[in-house]
Amino acid sequence: MKRNEIRTAVIGSGFIGTVHIEALSRIGVRITGLLEASAELGERRAAELGLPKSYANLDDLLADEAVQVVHVTSPNRLHYSQVKAVLTAGRHVVCEKPLAMTSLESAELVALAASSGLVNAVNFNIRWYPLNQHVASLISDGGLGDVRLVTGRYFQDWLLFNTDWNWRLETEQGGALRAVGDIGSHWLDLTSFLTGLRVEALMADLATFVPVRRKPTGPALTFSTERAAETLPVEIRTEDVATILLRYEGGGRGSVAISQLSPGRKNGLAYQIDGSSSAVAWDSEQPEQLWIGHRDRPNELLLRNPALMNSAGAAAARLPGGHAEGFADTFSSTFSAIYDDVMTGRPSPDPRYATFQDGHEEMLVGDAVLESSRSGQWVAVARDAMPAAVG
Repeated sequence: MKRNEIRTAVIGSGFIGTVHIEALSRIGVRITGLLEASAELGERRAAELGLPKSYANLDDLLADEAVQVVHVTSPNRLHYSQVKAVLTAGRHVVCEKPLAMTSLESAELVALAASSGLVNAVNFNIRWYPLNQHVASLISDGGLGDVRLVTGRYFQDWLLFNTDWNWRLETEQGGALRAVGDIGSHWLDLTSFLTGLRVEALMADLATFVPVRRKPTGPALTFSTERAAETLPVEIRTEDVATILLRYEGGGRGSVAISQLSPGRKNGLAYQIDGSSSAVAWDSEQPEQLWIGHRDRPNELLLRNPALMNSAGAAAARLPGGHAEGFADTFSSTFSAIYDDVMTGRPSPDPRYATFQDGHEEMLVGDAVLESSRSGQWVAVARDAMPAAVG
């Protein structure tokens, strides 16, 4: 099978759904149609995006025998039921994070995907900045020595004001964690991918600095700067900010700060990984350069360039050096890797894209974050049982 012979349907056409659609078109995958929250919206968005048709509902989509892959970019509360239906219908599936609303739901989806033999992926696209692929291979090859310390942040400012609104603010729509679940999960997945180490235990502090927000009486778009004329006050039960101490497998330590109300930071994920021989640091708002630190020789600044990166970094690069690659390019690279497996009809043994198991891992880490924030204690990430406090 060739990539242009694959037929894919997309659920959702908001900010991220549109990025999915554009990236699929770039890598040559044909989109059969779109499913939206209503038939009217679906017809309008399909026409705007140049898609062949819209589906009336999920049953209608899954009845289309041409569809081989489904991308789920709907609100969080719909992921579990939609992904379960897609897998049961025998289709490969790519789901936006989080994989589900709870770890019980995500565990069920992991088991269902494994028994189906179908390709399953969670869109942790930040792995696919070429320099991050380079770093993952650099570390696995011993280029930093033993990983000792992983630190960083993920800061945004799009929810700074009490008039800023999005469905993610409501626990019924987005889940019990907001800043951690929405953007912190990206940092946690990325650093575990880079280092090859899982978080063993953590201590988390969550804070809500805007306890009441003004919810528009009409629809609100993600990242919109428009202020609604009519609003209602709503009590907020999810975190604006999180600070988390981390213990990794093998004895490494870490810390991360996560915020959705840091003025001037539009989408700033940054990390530094300190090893026993060298260190690396990267910032998503300057994604074309990687800082490499040394003790006894000059530090380095590696610019993204397929000719200078290792084989993993070069393979992820889509343009020559000096031609900047950004956020949208990571989707094309992620989907290229996923669709390589779709063409063979099954997941590869050790994919570099995030699978449902990786999505479930972030749900388990989220459980520990919630438990730690409530208890004020270190909490182990419970992979086989409910989280328990550790000293």
